[in-house]
Amino acid sequence: MAVVMPGHQNTTSPCAHAAPHGGRSGAGPALVKFHAPEIVFGEGSLVEAAHAAVRLGGVRPMLVTDPGLIEAGWADELLQHLREQGIEPTVWAGLTPNPKDHEVAAGHELYRARGCDVLVALGGGSVIDAAKGVAILAANGGNILDYEGVDRAPLPIPPMVMVPSTSGTGADVSQFCVVTDTARGSKITIIGRSLVPDLTVIDPRLLTTMPADLNAATGLDALTHGIEAFVSRAHNPLTDHHALRAVGMVTGTLVRTIDDPTFMPARATMAQASLEAGLAFTNAILGAAHAMSHQVGGLLDLPHGVVNGVLLPHVIRFNGADDPRPFVEVAATLGLEEARGAAPDAVEAVASRIDELARQVGVPRGLRQLGVREEDLPRLAEGALRDACMSTNPRTATHDQMIELFRTAM
Repeated sequence: MAVVMPGHQNTTSPCAHAAPHGGRSGAGPALVKFHAPEIVFGEGSLVEAAHAAVRLGGVRPMLVTDPGLIEAGWADELLQHLREQGIEPTVWAGLTPNPKDHEVAAGHELYRARGCDVLVALGGGSVIDAAKGVAILAANGGNILDYEGVDRAPLPIPPMVMVPSTSGTGADVSQFCVVTDTARGSKITIIGRSLVPDLTVIDPRLLTTMPADLNAATGLDALTHGIEAFVSRAHNPLTDHHALRAVGMVTGTLVRTIDDPTFMPARATMAQASLEAGLAFTNAILGAAHAMSHQVGGLLDLPHGVVNGVLLPHVIRFNGADDPRPFVEVAATLGLEEARGAAPDAVEAVASRIDELARQVGVPRGLRQLGVREEDLPRLAEGALRDACMSTNPRTATHDQMIELFRTAM
């Protein structure tokens, strides 16, 4: 896959012939490719992950998870389902939030030592990214940092079954893998169509054991996915549909899931919002908020969604100053009166609504509260401009503009 800008003619890309937003009412792109895994959705669907592992040829699967999912009992439930299929998995839970390069290497060593053949990931974005990293190394070898960028892992990777336990990262349907480069103190982004999992099993029951802060962070991540995919230079009519649905569902539901964690209709809605946002961004890619968030998260090992919640309103204003038109549709989705007025007013209304939601769920008001210092800004700006997500942001930025955007978010 190559990230292709509007007007470029590489028809091998899922982003090929992407139309600028001024052309939404026209004939649309000449060619659209839409990558998605097989999806199983619904309460009690966890058992389907075991059936899928066998169907994909699994004899010695590796179950990638984390201590929280083990403590909550979800790992044991999935292990039982796998054993009922006559297979005994290797369990690897040796990873931390924001998976590190050396953790992925350790997971790969265990995968090879046990002769594993299928990866089953049970957890949030960190678990799923770690599993993707192991899959890349299982087929291609080397160091996971060697694969930063687009389509750098040429050999086919093992089958992957994903079971998300959060409602926001979209990693279970995406062609992205994000890993922390511990030497540089930043995150790298690996993109490739082979990273789209074979199957994702979305069981909303798993969301009920999320801590409130993780619930808030992943929900804001899904919201950021929806908005950035909608305004992306690589958007198309298929991604627009999913992106706007995700934006509406998150803003209307996230607070309810925090106030009433066991209310299953709201959990199911957020699970669907995460799914739709993931389908949108894996095909339309993302933008400056993610490019910036990857740098802050890598530097300070912070929750990705929290950083997005701080940055997104500022990025909306930055992008909207160049072209406010896409934000009129976003404002309409949010039911904001400004959707019927001047486009710049819609930009500010959307930014303010998202800022309000971030405050409601407990996100800090600025990057300074997260530990970012003024002297960090040049380094953060340099990394953000190098990030793959910046290539589809609707507005280009100079190094000085990026520093100022970070400063505005302080």
